[in-house]
Amino acid sequence: MRIRAAVLHEPGRVSVEEVELAAPKAGEVLVKVAAAGVCHSDLHLVDGDLGDGRWPMVLGHEGAGIVEAVGEEITHVEVGDPVGFSFVPSCRVCPACLAGRFNMCGPAGMNGSRGTLMDGTSRLSLPDGTVLQHGLMTACFAEYTVVDGHGAVKLPPGLPLWQAALLGCGVMTGFGAVRNVGHVKTGESVAVIGCGGVGLQVVAAAALAGAWPLIAIDRDPAKLEIARRRGATHVIDASTTDPRQAVMELNAGGVDHAFEVVGTPETMRLAWELLRPAATAVVVGLAPSGVEVSFPAIDFLSDKGIRGSYYGSGDPAADLPALAELAVTGELDLSDVVTHVSDLDGVNDALERLRRGEGARTVLVLDADLADAPSL
Repeated sequence: MRIRAAVLHEPGRVSVEEVELAAPKAGEVLVKVAAAGVCHSDLHLVDGDLGDGRWPMVLGHEGAGIVEAVGEEITHVEVGDPVGFSFVPSCRVCPACLAGRFNMCGPAGMNGSRGTLMDGTSRLSLPDGTVLQHGLMTACFAEYTVVDGHGAVKLPPGLPLWQAALLGCGVMTGFGAVRNVGHVKTGESVAVIGCGGVGLQVVAAAALAGAWPLIAIDRDPAKLEIARRRGATHVIDASTTDPRQAVMELNAGGVDHAFEVVGTPETMRLAWELLRPAATAVVVGLAPSGVEVSFPAIDFLSDKGIRGSYYGSGDPAADLPALAELAVTGELDLSDVVTHVSDLDGVNDALERLRRGEGARTVLVLDADLADAPSL
Protein backbone atom coordinates (compact mmCIF):
# COMPACT_ATOMS: atom_id res chain seq x y z
CA MET A 1 0.00 0.00 0.00
CA ARG A 2 1.08 3.59 -0.51
CA ILE A 3 1.07 5.81 2.58
CA ARG A 4 2.29 9.21 3.75
CA ALA A 5 5.22 9.17 6.13
CA ALA A 6 7.99 11.35 7.55
CA VAL A 7 11.25 10.27 5.90
CA LEU A 8 14.75 11.09 7.13
CA HIS A 9 16.86 11.23 3.95
CA GLU A 10 20.07 12.45 5.58
CA PRO A 11 20.95 14.26 8.81
CA GLY A 12 18.82 17.38 9.11
CA ARG A 13 16.55 16.65 6.14
CA VAL A 14 13.09 15.28 6.90
CA SER A 15 10.22 15.40 4.42
CA VAL A 16 6.65 14.13 4.49
CA GLU A 17 6.04 12.11 1.34
CA GLU A 18 4.47 8.98 -0.10
CA VAL A 19 6.20 5.66 0.54
CA GLU A 20 5.38 2.02 -0.13
CA LEU A 21 4.47 -0.31 2.76
CA ALA A 22 4.44 -4.08 2.18
CA ALA A 23 2.00 -6.42 3.90
CA PRO A 24 2.91 -7.98 7.24
CA LYS A 25 4.67 -11.34 7.21
CA ALA A 26 4.18 -14.14 9.72
CA GLY A 27 4.51 -12.84 13.28
CA GLU A 28 3.89 -9.22 12.24
CA VAL A 29 1.03 -6.75 12.59
CA LEU A 30 -0.25 -3.94 10.35
CA VAL A 31 -1.44 -0.96 12.40
CA LYS A 32 -3.35 2.13 11.32
CA VAL A 33 -1.54 4.82 13.31
CA ALA A 34 -3.77 7.15 15.29
CA ALA A 35 -1.14 9.35 16.93
CA ALA A 36 2.58 9.51 17.65
CA GLY A 37 4.71 11.40 20.14
CA VAL A 38 7.82 13.28 19.04
CA CYS A 39 10.67 12.30 21.35
CA HIS A 40 14.21 13.62 21.80
CA SER A 41 15.47 10.26 20.48
CA ASP A 42 13.84 11.15 17.17
CA LEU A 43 15.82 14.38 17.15
CA HIS A 44 19.06 12.50 17.86
CA LEU A 45 18.35 10.32 14.83
CA VAL A 46 17.50 13.32 12.67
CA ASP A 47 20.64 15.18 13.66
CA GLY A 48 22.88 12.14 13.09
CA ASP A 49 23.90 11.92 16.75
CA LEU A 50 23.42 8.15 17.00
CA GLY A 51 25.94 7.20 14.35
CA ASP A 52 26.20 6.93 10.59
CA GLY A 53 23.95 4.89 8.34
CA ARG A 54 20.65 5.54 10.13
CA TRP A 55 19.01 6.76 6.93
CA PRO A 56 16.98 6.79 4.76
CA MET A 57 14.41 6.00 7.45
CA VAL A 58 10.76 6.45 8.32
CA LEU A 59 10.89 8.08 11.74
CA GLY A 60 8.79 7.57 14.86
CA HIS A 61 8.90 5.10 17.75
CA GLU A 62 6.29 6.33 20.26
CA GLY A 63 2.67 5.88 19.20
CA ALA A 64 -0.63 4.03 19.22
CA GLY A 65 -3.21 2.88 16.71
CA ILE A 66 -5.70 0.22 15.67
CA VAL A 67 -4.80 -3.21 14.31
CA GLU A 68 -5.64 -3.34 10.60
CA ALA A 69 -4.33 -6.82 9.73
CA VAL A 70 -2.27 -9.59 11.28
CA GLY A 71 0.19 -12.06 9.85
CA GLU A 72 0.22 -15.78 10.55
CA GLU A 73 1.04 -16.88 14.11
CA ILE A 74 -0.40 -13.70 15.69
CA THR A 75 -2.91 -14.57 18.43
CA HIS A 76 -2.52 -11.87 21.10
CA VAL A 77 -4.22 -9.12 19.05
CA GLU A 78 -7.01 -9.07 16.49
CA VAL A 79 -8.17 -6.67 13.82
CA GLY A 80 -9.78 -3.67 15.51
CA ASP A 81 -7.79 -3.89 18.76
CA PRO A 82 -6.16 -0.70 20.09
CA VAL A 83 -2.41 -1.13 20.52
CA GLY A 84 0.55 0.83 21.77
CA PHE A 85 3.99 0.38 20.26
CA SER A 86 6.99 -1.14 21.99
CA PHE A 87 10.26 -0.44 20.20
CA VAL A 88 11.88 -3.40 21.96
CA PRO A 89 9.78 -6.36 20.76
CA SER A 90 11.49 -8.86 23.03
CA CYS A 91 12.02 -12.26 21.41
CA ARG A 92 11.62 -14.09 24.78
CA VAL A 93 14.22 -16.74 23.85
CA CYS A 94 17.64 -15.01 23.65
CA PRO A 95 20.01 -15.13 26.68
CA ALA A 96 18.97 -11.63 27.85
CA CYS A 97 15.27 -12.48 27.65
CA LEU A 98 15.74 -15.82 29.40
CA ALA A 99 17.53 -13.92 32.18
CA GLY A 100 14.52 -11.61 32.53
CA ARG A 101 16.26 -8.63 30.91
CA PHE A 102 13.60 -8.19 28.25
CA ASN A 103 14.57 -4.56 27.50
CA MET A 104 18.04 -5.84 26.53
CA CYS A 105 16.77 -8.41 24.01
CA GLY A 106 19.68 -9.19 21.69
CA PRO A 107 17.82 -9.62 18.38
CA ALA A 108 15.66 -6.55 19.08
CA GLY A 109 18.72 -4.44 19.80
CA MET A 110 20.57 -5.63 16.70
CA ASN A 111 17.64 -5.15 14.33
CA GLY A 112 16.56 -1.89 15.94
CA SER A 113 19.97 -0.36 15.35
CA ARG A 114 20.04 -1.39 11.70
CA GLY A 115 16.45 -0.30 11.06
CA THR A 116 14.84 -3.61 10.17
CA LEU A 117 12.13 -5.82 11.60
CA MET A 118 13.06 -8.95 13.52
CA ASP A 119 13.77 -11.00 10.37
CA GLY A 120 16.40 -8.48 9.28
CA THR A 121 14.37 -6.98 6.43
CA SER A 122 12.23 -3.89 5.83
CA ARG A 123 8.61 -3.49 4.72
CA LEU A 124 9.20 0.12 3.66
CA SER A 125 10.52 1.63 0.43
CA LEU A 126 10.40 4.76 -1.65
CA PRO A 127 8.33 4.63 -4.87
CA ASP A 128 11.57 4.11 -6.81
CA GLY A 129 12.33 0.96 -4.82
CA THR A 130 14.90 2.43 -2.41
CA VAL A 131 14.66 0.48 0.85
CA LEU A 132 13.75 2.53 3.92
CA GLN A 133 14.66 1.73 7.50
CA HIS A 134 12.04 1.36 10.23
CA GLY A 135 12.76 3.99 12.89
CA LEU A 136 13.56 1.96 16.03
CA MET A 137 11.57 -0.96 14.58
CA THR A 138 8.39 1.13 14.74
CA ALA A 139 8.29 3.81 12.01
CA CYS A 140 5.07 5.34 13.31
CA PHE A 141 5.40 8.85 11.84
CA ALA A 142 3.23 7.36 9.12
CA GLU A 143 -0.40 6.65 8.32
CA TYR A 144 0.20 2.90 8.68
CA THR A 145 3.08 0.80 9.95
CA VAL A 146 4.08 -2.85 10.11
CA VAL A 147 5.67 -3.94 13.38
CA ASP A 148 6.80 -7.19 14.92
CA GLY A 149 3.97 -8.85 16.83
CA HIS A 150 5.68 -8.27 20.17
CA GLY A 151 5.88 -4.59 19.27
CA ALA A 152 2.09 -4.24 19.18
CA VAL A 153 0.83 -4.32 22.77
CA LYS A 154 -2.92 -4.51 23.34
CA LEU A 155 -4.36 -1.58 25.29
CA PRO A 156 -7.32 -1.53 27.68
CA PRO A 157 -10.50 0.16 26.44
CA GLY A 158 -11.33 3.70 27.43
CA LEU A 159 -7.97 5.37 26.85
CA PRO A 160 -7.88 8.03 24.09
CA LEU A 161 -5.23 7.01 21.59
CA TRP A 162 -3.67 10.48 21.40
CA GLN A 163 -2.77 9.97 25.06
CA ALA A 164 -1.96 6.27 24.73
CA ALA A 165 0.61 7.28 22.10
CA LEU A 166 2.90 8.47 24.91
CA LEU A 167 3.02 5.13 26.71
CA GLY A 168 5.44 3.33 24.41
CA CYS A 169 8.47 5.50 25.12
CA GLY A 170 8.16 8.44 27.52
CA VAL A 171 5.97 6.75 30.12
CA MET A 172 7.68 3.35 29.90
CA THR A 173 11.12 4.93 30.18
CA GLY A 174 10.31 7.34 32.99
CA PHE A 175 8.25 5.02 35.18
CA GLY A 176 10.63 2.12 34.67
CA ALA A 177 13.62 4.19 35.75
CA VAL A 178 11.87 4.98 39.04
CA ARG A 179 10.33 1.56 39.68
CA ASN A 180 12.75 -0.93 38.15
CA VAL A 181 16.09 0.84 38.60
CA GLY A 182 15.73 3.40 41.39
CA HIS A 183 13.22 1.37 43.42
CA VAL A 184 12.07 4.61 45.04
CA LYS A 185 10.23 4.11 48.33
CA THR A 186 7.84 6.28 50.32
CA GLY A 187 9.64 9.11 52.08
CA GLU A 188 12.85 8.88 50.06
CA SER A 189 14.20 12.10 48.55
CA VAL A 190 14.39 12.47 44.79
CA ALA A 191 15.84 15.05 42.39
CA VAL A 192 14.85 14.98 38.72
CA ILE A 193 17.15 16.86 36.34
CA GLY A 194 15.34 17.71 33.11
CA CYS A 195 11.56 18.09 32.84
CA GLY A 196 10.90 17.33 29.21
CA GLY A 197 8.61 14.59 27.95
CA VAL A 198 10.44 11.78 29.79
CA GLY A 199 11.54 13.76 32.84
CA LEU A 200 7.95 14.69 33.61
CA GLN A 201 7.09 10.98 33.64
CA VAL A 202 9.91 10.41 36.12
CA VAL A 203 8.38 13.12 38.30
CA ALA A 204 4.93 11.48 38.10
CA ALA A 205 6.34 8.06 38.94
CA ALA A 206 8.31 9.38 41.90
CA ALA A 207 5.23 11.20 43.17
CA LEU A 208 3.15 8.00 42.98
CA ALA A 209 5.95 6.22 44.87
CA GLY A 210 5.62 8.74 47.72
CA ALA A 211 8.95 10.52 47.29
CA TRP A 212 9.60 13.50 49.58
CA PRO A 213 11.01 15.93 48.90
CA LEU A 214 10.57 15.57 45.16
CA ILE A 215 12.72 18.23 43.52
CA ALA A 216 12.34 19.08 39.83
CA ILE A 217 15.18 20.92 38.07
CA ASP A 218 14.98 22.58 34.66
CA ARG A 219 15.73 25.85 32.88
CA ASP A 220 12.17 26.37 31.62
CA PRO A 221 9.64 27.81 34.11
CA ALA A 222 6.75 26.41 32.05
CA LYS A 223 8.10 22.86 32.35
CA LEU A 224 8.67 23.35 36.06
CA GLU A 225 5.05 24.39 36.45
CA ILE A 226 3.96 21.13 34.80
CA ALA A 227 6.33 19.26 37.12
CA ARG A 228 4.69 20.91 40.11
CA ARG A 229 1.27 19.81 38.85
CA ARG A 230 2.65 16.29 38.45
CA GLY A 231 3.65 16.12 42.10
CA ALA A 232 7.00 17.89 42.51
CA THR A 233 7.18 19.35 46.02
CA HIS A 234 9.92 21.81 45.05
CA VAL A 235 11.13 23.23 41.72
CA ILE A 236 14.48 24.80 40.86
CA ASP A 237 15.04 27.04 37.85
CA ALA A 238 18.62 26.20 36.90
CA SER A 239 18.81 29.28 34.66
CA THR A 240 18.68 31.56 37.70
CA THR A 241 19.68 29.36 40.64
CA ASP A 242 22.62 27.07 41.42
CA PRO A 243 20.86 23.68 41.60
CA ARG A 244 23.59 22.14 43.77
CA GLN A 245 23.27 24.75 46.44
CA ALA A 246 19.49 24.80 46.25
CA VAL A 247 19.17 21.03 46.65
CA MET A 248 21.57 20.96 49.60
CA GLU A 249 19.57 23.69 51.28
CA LEU A 250 16.33 21.78 50.72
CA ASN A 251 17.74 18.39 51.77
CA ALA A 252 20.91 18.67 53.78
CA GLY A 253 23.52 16.14 52.71
CA GLY A 254 21.95 15.38 49.33
CA VAL A 255 19.17 13.19 47.99
CA ASP A 256 18.54 9.44 48.00
CA HIS A 257 17.95 9.33 44.25
CA ALA A 258 18.95 11.66 41.41
CA PHE A 259 17.50 11.00 37.96
CA GLU A 260 19.28 12.58 35.00
CA VAL A 261 16.93 13.00 32.03
CA VAL A 262 18.84 15.36 29.73
CA GLY A 263 21.78 13.43 28.30
CA THR A 264 24.76 15.77 28.78
CA PRO A 265 28.00 15.27 30.75
CA GLU A 266 27.18 18.35 32.82
CA THR A 267 23.79 17.09 33.97
CA MET A 268 25.14 13.58 34.63
CA ARG A 269 27.85 15.10 36.81
CA LEU A 270 25.21 17.23 38.54
CA ALA A 271 23.16 14.12 39.36
CA TRP A 272 26.26 12.60 40.97
CA GLU A 273 26.96 15.72 42.99
CA LEU A 274 23.41 15.90 44.36
CA LEU A 275 23.65 12.47 46.01
CA ARG A 276 24.06 11.84 49.71
CA PRO A 277 26.54 9.07 50.68
CA ALA A 278 25.41 5.55 49.67
CA ALA A 279 22.81 6.97 47.26
CA THR A 280 22.45 6.25 43.53
CA ALA A 281 22.10 8.34 40.40
CA VAL A 282 20.14 6.93 37.45
CA VAL A 283 20.99 8.18 33.97
CA VAL A 284 17.90 8.15 31.76
CA GLY A 285 18.91 10.83 29.24
CA LEU A 286 20.30 9.74 25.87
CA ALA A 287 23.71 11.21 25.07
CA PRO A 288 25.03 11.43 21.50
CA SER A 289 27.52 8.78 20.40
CA GLY A 290 31.06 9.58 21.56
CA VAL A 291 30.13 11.74 24.55
CA GLU A 292 32.04 10.94 27.74
CA VAL A 293 31.57 11.95 31.38
CA SER A 294 33.91 11.83 34.38
CA PHE A 295 33.49 11.77 38.16
CA PRO A 296 35.94 12.38 41.02
CA ALA A 297 37.27 8.92 41.88
CA ILE A 298 37.55 9.80 45.56
CA ASP A 299 33.75 10.07 45.70
CA PHE A 300 33.40 6.31 45.36
CA LEU A 301 34.61 6.07 48.96
CA SER A 302 31.25 7.53 49.94
CA ASP A 303 29.57 4.41 48.54
CA LYS A 304 27.69 6.40 45.92
CA GLY A 305 26.66 4.68 42.70
CA ILE A 306 25.49 5.51 39.22
CA ARG A 307 23.28 3.34 36.99
CA GLY A 308 22.07 3.42 33.45
CA SER A 309 18.49 2.74 32.45
CA TYR A 310 17.23 1.70 29.03
CA TYR A 311 13.58 1.69 28.14
CA GLY A 312 12.52 1.40 31.75
CA SER A 313 14.70 -1.67 32.37
CA GLY A 314 11.65 -3.92 32.59
CA ASP A 315 9.33 -6.02 30.44
CA PRO A 316 7.51 -3.85 27.88
CA ALA A 317 4.87 -6.51 27.19
CA ALA A 318 3.78 -6.46 30.84
CA ASP A 319 4.64 -2.92 31.87
CA LEU A 320 2.93 -1.04 29.04
CA PRO A 321 -0.58 -2.41 29.69
CA ALA A 322 -0.15 -1.86 33.44
CA LEU A 323 0.76 1.78 32.87
CA ALA A 324 -2.20 2.14 30.53
CA GLU A 325 -4.45 0.94 33.36
CA LEU A 326 -3.07 3.69 35.61
CA ALA A 327 -4.17 6.20 33.00
CA VAL A 328 -7.62 4.61 32.63
CA THR A 329 -8.21 4.73 36.39
CA GLY A 330 -7.06 8.34 36.60
CA GLU A 331 -3.95 7.70 38.71
CA LEU A 332 -1.80 8.92 35.83
CA ASP A 333 -2.67 11.97 33.72
CA LEU A 334 -1.09 11.55 30.30
CA SER A 335 -2.49 14.71 28.74
CA ASP A 336 -0.77 17.33 30.87
CA VAL A 337 2.69 16.77 29.34
CA VAL A 338 1.37 17.44 25.83
CA THR A 339 2.17 21.05 24.99
CA HIS A 340 1.59 20.87 21.23
CA VAL A 341 -0.73 18.87 18.96
CA SER A 342 -0.12 18.81 15.21
CA ASP A 343 -0.72 16.79 12.08
CA LEU A 344 2.05 14.88 10.32
CA ASP A 345 3.08 17.94 8.33
CA GLY A 346 4.10 19.60 11.59
CA VAL A 347 6.89 17.11 12.27
CA ASN A 348 9.73 19.50 11.39
CA ASP A 349 8.27 22.22 13.61
CA ALA A 350 8.08 19.69 16.44
CA LEU A 351 11.72 18.70 15.95
CA GLU A 352 12.75 22.35 15.93
CA ARG A 353 10.94 22.92 19.23
CA LEU A 354 12.98 20.08 20.70
CA ARG A 355 16.18 21.71 19.47
CA ARG A 356 15.18 24.93 21.22
CA GLY A 357 14.13 23.10 24.37
CA GLU A 358 10.61 24.49 23.96
CA GLY A 359 7.61 22.60 25.29
CA ALA A 360 7.40 19.07 26.64
CA ARG A 361 5.73 16.66 24.18
CA THR A 362 4.31 17.20 20.72
CA VAL A 363 1.73 14.65 19.59
CA LEU A 364 1.30 14.16 15.85
CA VAL A 365 -2.25 13.15 14.99
CA LEU A 366 -2.31 10.80 12.00
CA ASP A 367 -6.03 9.99 12.19
CA ALA A 368 -8.15 12.53 14.06
CA ASP A 369 -11.16 10.25 14.44
CA LEU A 370 -9.17 7.35 15.86
CA ALA A 371 -6.99 9.55 18.05
CA ASP A 372 -9.92 11.45 19.62
CA ALA A 373 -7.52 14.34 20.08
CA PRO A 374 -8.12 18.03 20.81
CA SER A 375 -8.67 20.15 17.72
CA LEU A 376 -5.53 20.94 15.78
